[in-house]
Amino acid sequence: MYAIVQTGGKQYKVQTGDQVKVEKLTGEPGTAIELDRVLAVSTTEGINVGRPFIENAKVKAIIVRTARDRKIVVFKKKRRKGYHKKQGHRQWYTLLKIEGFEVSPTA
Repeated sequence: MYAIVQTGGKQYKVQTGDQVKVEKLTGEPGTAIELDRVLAVSTTEGINVGRPFIENAKVKAIIVRTARDRKIVVFKKKRRKGYHKKQGHRQWYTLLKIEGFEVSPTA
């Protein structure tokens, strides 16, 4: 069983027990959060796909930590002009541990 959720403008395929790096979310480590932008849920009965989101579906997760990712190097150069510029960037991320997901039946 898995679910596809959207957070931070990106989509992630998650299962119970997974640890997922997502764009930075507010909250302290150990805080429980719910991701309510669920695009699809696969269960033993089949796949439930939303348009665009599934109503009354939530993915429960716990914030493990918020930190900065590894550094990437941004290098710009123009040939034969003597121009070059080197920068580094470290993006903030939040590590989530997926506790489970629930889909309540619609009325």
